[in-house]
Amino acid sequence: MSLPPADEKLISRLLDTISDDVLPLTEAAVKLGNKVFGAALLRKSDLSTYLAETNNEIESPLHHGEMHLLKKYHEIPSSDRIPPKDLLFLSTHEPCTMCLSAITWAGFDNFYYFFSHVDSRDSFVIPHDLKILKEVFNLDAGGYRTQNDYWTSFSIRGMVSSMGDASTKAALEAKVDAIFQRYNAASEVYQSSKADNIIPLN
Repeated sequence: MSLPPADEKLISRLLDTISDDVLPLTEAAVKLGNKVFGAALLRKSDLSTYLAETNNEIESPLHHGEMHLLKKYHEIPSSDRIPPKDLLFLSTHEPCTMCLSAITWAGFDNFYYFFSHVDSRDSFVIPHDLKILKEVFNLDAGGYRTQNDYWTSFSIRGMVSSMGDASTKAALEAKVDAIFQRYNAASEVYQSSKADNIIPLN
């Protein structure tokens, strides 16, 4: 199934999915020592939420938001599972190199993200995405191919910025601001306790 148009309906649903489905999980998870990253799957057909998850690194350092989501997704029996080609992949934060590869290997042809790698470093004091890109792959921020034979990626905030209608843009920006505020609060909870957790790259 082809990707839906990048219009107000899609952007609004992506933002609402973060607010309504992912953030409540994250706000609970940071109290246990997990990071602020989460992810969700939406049906391409009607943009409804299919599955949402959040970071679970206190269980395994591999359980980033996207990885934990993919784990839960593949626990659904294959006979009941909606195939990747019919789903949108939503990441609250631009996926790290591990999660980029996992999205690719899992067969998704897209992903949408809210915060960038730079945001993860500068706003959330989690620099590892950018550091791994540079140290392991010798790539700077944004250095990977955002459109390739496997998938196309989209910055949700970039999509908001490109909206032409002023009133529509303002309404979407209000949702963006509300999400920022909630993530800032969740980040404070995580940062206040991360020295005590067992995550290798905390």
